[in-house]
Amino acid sequence: MNEEFGPDFITVTDEDGCEFELEHVDTIEHNGQVYMAFFPAETQGEEPDEEDAGLIILKVVEVDGEEQLSTLDSEAELEEVYDQFMENLFQDEEEPES
Repeated sequence: MNEEFGPDFITVTDEDGCEFELEHVDTIEHNGQVYMAFFPAETQGEEPDEEDAGLIILKVVEVDGEEQLSTLDSEAELEEVYDQFMENLFQDEEEPES
């Protein structure tokens, strides 16, 4: 991921109407579906919540012609996509920088 201009952040609203900010980590296409990985953004003055510090994976879906982010449909789908993100991450770390 090119971080020349800094990380990308988005604000999402959960099903309870609560807004929170996420930092975009990576985007992949897997089995014809686009997935995006995020980490919760740390807010200044707040202690990081260990429970909320994990990778968040959402898929891009089209609703009424508009792209939206959605949770994954199953644990199996989540595990498969998580493994793909981890494989990409470790592959990027192993490549020598030029």
